[in-house]
Amino acid sequence: MGGGKGCCGVCKIVGLLVGIGALNWGLVGVFGIDLVEKALGMMTTPARIVYGIIGLAGAIKLVSFVKACPCCKTGSCDKK
Repeated sequence: MGGGKGCCGVCKIVGLLVGIGALNWGLVGVFGIDLVEKALGMMTTPARIVYGIIGLAGAIKLVSFVKACPCCKTGSCDKK
């Protein structure tokens, strides 16, 4: 799930969402700016959906460190 050319589409999307989530948390930690909150409101239903999707992407990413790619089961994303 490294985002390389051999990755499946789901792995690429998961990597993108994890990156976006990391950037958002970096902004929260350094500047106190939560982009999701600014865009969608504080804990509105759409904001909760976005947080949930990004959290799910993080969970999938963590699973990929233990097992081969959970969506395509090839593990090709970890090879260069």
